[in-house]
Amino acid sequence: MILIADGGSTKTTWCLVDAHASRSLFHTEGYNPEFIDTPGIIASLRQSLPATLVPGAITEVYYYGASVVSAPQVATVADAMRAVFGQAQVFVGHDLLAAARALLGRQPGFAAILGTGTNSCVYDGTGVTHNVDSLGYFLGDEGSGAFLGKALLRDYLRGDMPAGLAAAFRAAYGLERDEILDRLYNQPFPNRFIASFAKFAHDHYQEAYCQQLVAEAFDLFFRNIIKKYPNYQAYSFNCVGSVGYNFREALTQAAATHGMQVGKIIRSPIDDLVSYHLGEYKNG
Repeated sequence: MILIADGGSTKTTWCLVDAHASRSLFHTEGYNPEFIDTPGIIASLRQSLPATLVPGAITEVYYYGASVVSAPQVATVADAMRAVFGQAQVFVGHDLLAAARALLGRQPGFAAILGTGTNSCVYDGTGVTHNVDSLGYFLGDEGSGAFLGKALLRDYLRGDMPAGLAAAFRAAYGLERDEILDRLYNQPFPNRFIASFAKFAHDHYQEAYCQQLVAEAFDLFFRNIIKKYPNYQAYSFNCVGSVGYNFREALTQAAATHGMQVGKIIRSPIDDLVSYHLGEYKNG
């Protein structure tokens, strides 16, 4: 049996594939090595794995995760996978490679992630050949859930959110200023906390304020990141992630404004990623 995982900063989606190629999905928390260490991943996995899954029966693990880039980051995750799945061969790669393989299979092209964070790349059909750094949620991540959530929180705390929406925001979350700042600066996983507020923009998207917020975020995503790729307009824009999918009409409009045609926009890469590893991928 093999396990294939798409690990975001907030959530990891796993697919267990048995000897008959039957698939079953389950979820755990996200394992971004910027925010969790090897013992933390091991403890979480042992608590979160389905009771019916026997770790010793797993022969291969393919884990793709957010911020799994440098050798130490890969080791943080890989060591945890080997500790939990002791009999398995383990591959650990970046979630950007997962997005490219899910969106493009073995064809070259352009792939992006718009979820809790933002990332993008040019892909040659095998691996990532060019990546413009999104700089993370502190300095960049334009267009992401964290970027939208940061804008919403800033406007709410400064009194710049329309009164009706501010009342709805207060009713939905019941958070005071000091609690918000404590969650941001003193508690773990501030990126998840910030990104969780992107749902508010989706739930209230009929409001002009939310439409403008999303449009401006996507415009900055193209201006500050996508347009830095040479000949970017020669590619179709393909994207995976909840933010890109939930606001796909606005994303399509932003792409058109910046001269890119849209190809594939999907919420999660897991189904196509499993097909890639099983040799079932059919382009388009």
